[in-house]
Amino acid sequence: MMKKSKSKPMTQILERLCKFEYIDVVIFPEEVILEEPVEKWPLCDCLISFHSKGFPLDKAVEYAELRNPLLINDLNMQYFIQDRREVYRILQEEGIDLPRYAVLNRDPDNPEDCNLVEGEDHVEVNGEVFPKPFVEKPVCAEDHNVYIYYPTSAGGGSQRLFRKIGSRSSVYSPESSVRKTGSYIYEEFMPTDGTDVKVYTVGPDYAHAEARKSPALDGKVERDSEGKEIRYPVMLTAMEKLVARKVCLAFKQTVCGFDLLRANGHSYVCDVNGFSFVKNSMKYYDDCAKVLGNMVMRELAPQLHIPWSIPMEAEDIPIVPTTSGTMMELRCVIAIIRHGDRTPKQKMKMEVRHPLFFELFKKYGGYKTGKIKLKKPKQLQEVLDIARLLLIELGQHNDCEIEEKKSKLEQLKTVLEMVLDHRPPEMRDGPSLLLVLKWGGELTPAGRVQAEELGRAFRCMYPGGQGDYAGFPGCGLLRLHSTYRHDLKIYASDEGRVQMTAAAFAKGLLALEGELTPILVQMVKSANMNGLLDSDSLTDCQQKVKARLHDIMQKDQDFTQEDYQKLAPTGGSSLINSMKVIENPVKTCDKVYALIQSLTSQIRKRLEDPKSSDLQLYHSETLELMLQRWSKLERDFRMKNGRYDISKIPDIYDCIKYDSQHNASLSLEDTLELFRLSRALADIVIPQEYGISKAEKLDIAQAYCVPLMRKIQLDLQRTHEDEAVNKLHPLYSRGVMSPGRHVRTRLYFTSESHVHSLLSMFRYGGLLDEEKDQQWRQAMDYLSAVTELNYMTQIVIMLYEDNNKEPSSEERFHVELHFSPGVKGCEDEENVPLGFGFRPASSEGSLEDLSQDQTDKALPVSELLNLQRKSPMIRSHKAADEAVSVSLSLSPPVWVVGFEGCSMVPSIYPLETLHNLLSLKQVEEFLSKVCENSCEAQTRNSSYDTNSNTKSYLYVVQFNPVLISPKSPPYLVNSRSTGLKTLFSNPLCLTPWIAHMLYCNLNEK
Repeated sequence: MMKKSKSKPMTQILERLCKFEYIDVVIFPEEVILEEPVEKWPLCDCLISFHSKGFPLDKAVEYAELRNPLLINDLNMQYFIQDRREVYRILQEEGIDLPRYAVLNRDPDNPEDCNLVEGEDHVEVNGEVFPKPFVEKPVCAEDHNVYIYYPTSAGGGSQRLFRKIGSRSSVYSPESSVRKTGSYIYEEFMPTDGTDVKVYTVGPDYAHAEARKSPALDGKVERDSEGKEIRYPVMLTAMEKLVARKVCLAFKQTVCGFDLLRANGHSYVCDVNGFSFVKNSMKYYDDCAKVLGNMVMRELAPQLHIPWSIPMEAEDIPIVPTTSGTMMELRCVIAIIRHGDRTPKQKMKMEVRHPLFFELFKKYGGYKTGKIKLKKPKQLQEVLDIARLLLIELGQHNDCEIEEKKSKLEQLKTVLEMVLDHRPPEMRDGPSLLLVLKWGGELTPAGRVQAEELGRAFRCMYPGGQGDYAGFPGCGLLRLHSTYRHDLKIYASDEGRVQMTAAAFAKGLLALEGELTPILVQMVKSANMNGLLDSDSLTDCQQKVKARLHDIMQKDQDFTQEDYQKLAPTGGSSLINSMKVIENPVKTCDKVYALIQSLTSQIRKRLEDPKSSDLQLYHSETLELMLQRWSKLERDFRMKNGRYDISKIPDIYDCIKYDSQHNASLSLEDTLELFRLSRALADIVIPQEYGISKAEKLDIAQAYCVPLMRKIQLDLQRTHEDEAVNKLHPLYSRGVMSPGRHVRTRLYFTSESHVHSLLSMFRYGGLLDEEKDQQWRQAMDYLSAVTELNYMTQIVIMLYEDNNKEPSSEERFHVELHFSPGVKGCEDEENVPLGFGFRPASSEGSLEDLSQDQTDKALPVSELLNLQRKSPMIRSHKAADEAVSVSLSLSPPVWVVGFEGCSMVPSIYPLETLHNLLSLKQVEEFLSKVCENSCEAQTRNSSYDTNSNTKSYLYVVQFNPVLISPKSPPYLVNSRSTGLKTLFSNPLCLTPWIAHMLYCNLNEK
């Protein structure tokens, strides 16, 4: 107890209180409090008393009733503060936002008798369901063992928080089951981007807030040179100040601390601590003593007419100039990044018509969305149970077609041991579902290392560090982030490999420690809404392009000049070079097929060798699994009619690239030749699937990435003010001479389709005229020579502000566009196209002394080049947990060559500057035009031609338009995409989903 009353904060405040003329401070000795009756306690007019471990709160209440002093903190309310259930009840009664929660009360003598149902990825408490991630808090506020449980999709396990021990405040555990004894509060996990805010009130009209790294992020406590936990004062919004007032009054605690979670644009109170002081802030000590002194004097000596004086907080951050000369202030960094190295993706499709599949489709809401994704083990088990049942039925038929289907089922045996329904031919005209089984595609250990190292190197794009960070390249970003001047948001698509890439990148970017799961849950936002980073279906244009591409690649003759015009109308040099390598596409496919046969034969021989029986390949793959992977490609590549399935070329290249990089120790023959030929084919097929002509590329790109481009437009516009961010408080900041400086970072992690599409928009969407702009023409020549957008491909947009220009001037804001094709391949690097280096225009000019903390500038080249030597690489070898999923669906100047700029990861190509002389107005007009054109295109596409080929049946397998004639017009159709209602009386062209739903409704009526 004496430790609390004689602590530095208490001593500092009491010393200041003693300076009031009429106030004397007396500290009750510990032995008196513990051993003497309250009648012998010293007399006082005002009592500051608060509960802590070992403190006799009952005696303090008795003393207050005996002497009736002015209480700074109400004593009876301190009983409630010790029980989290009461804390939450009071908060709820006061209308204060708090996370959704439920209380589980257990009888200690019969802990199993409770209303708790635990599922694999959720708990149900008193009938209320909490999906993971959720938080489990002991009801006793003195118990700091708070657990956070993570979903299996993020890796599972739990983060176990505890009262700080040394430099640790939490630890990750693989245990995923909740505790079975004790009473707990279960609450929704709030994503706070790795930051907690602690608020300290001194009366209802004063609140001080500090932010710290969330203890749940990696469990490492950041401490200063004196061993104190590093916290930074931040600004409270007007609404948060109102919340602080409510908390202070509701709990009757003048001096009160509580925890605030800022998530999803709102602020939630998640804990009330009672009597708490700020540590190590002289201005807070001054303010606190002044408020308490005034309060005491006004209450106890009103005749003295003490003026009510409250220290005022600044509402606005002062504008601090951070640049000089031609140097510019970095305001925003936007990066779109492809995921890291992965295992080969594998997929099998099959029509299913058995009622059990339709029941499963209905159970998981398939008729509402047109498709379902089944990833959880429980769901996959249901599919497996159906498959086992159908396997028995399958054995009762001797249809040759069924025998053919069995070969497909053998491919899946090691994945799901699943058999699909094959009914007699007479039943095959009815409705069907398309079952898609996907497996593989996991982020590899190499992919994690790539992402983490790139994240670490990415810091170099930010201004250099000062103070404790001076002389360490890349640490300026860490300083910005740790001092809450960095507004960081990380988004990732729904795929596990993409999300894990984002988490590994964040780990390297922010110098975090530990497992990726806590980082993923707290720092990475899923962006699978509104098509921002996910897109499952092909557009009509893309289907037509694929069909045309398939026809061109089926010609058994050398490419003619006409073929070059058809296949490479944009004149891309990498595309033309690949066509020259191939010459005759069918002959090349013959060679590839023969090489695959040779490869599978070699693997079979290895399997027959007893020495190779237990051989473990990369990422725990076996020779048997490798053989099945290649055997599937061998069967699927050449079809029954002798022609080749061009859509399998990306898969072939995917597999040989993986084995050439990770399983080269097998020394299989002709793998390099297979790699060379399949790469040449893939360099044609993959990029051309996203459009052959410029018009097609734009059409397909708009379908993929317009939502993302709208988001980028908003990111660039909201550089000064946007949703709630943690703003450093200028009055309480020590050692930070530019507290108003704020850098916004938005990172978008996605798959190859979005990267291809976004790059097409920049290349062909009219951003600049390459005939008039020399720098842009050189950039276009460079991009046309890039053969592949490999793993970790980056498109980076940087926004700078020149504070020396007029606010209304177009030259005030300056945009740069940078690009890297990602991971280096197996090819000879001498053939790699050279760009012009990473050359921010803002780096031209004089660099001021970086040892002062008033201007954060770009780093010198020499320091940038040495980053990787100074930055040790921490490698993670834990495999990703994404394994199997089942989908059921209805069918300028001339620059010298630059330096290895902001990549500086040996395995990844450096960023190249595409353009560094763009104005913000140019970019905004371009983005607006693209989004407007997309809206017009959607309007045109929605105006279907009702006189086109009418079909009398439903396509529920393929995504094709369907014509329906209603029984008795008109009917009312609800459009789910627009929310509009439409009356129709003529046949309409509808998507399969709308057609199927309408078909069901008509039949019901």
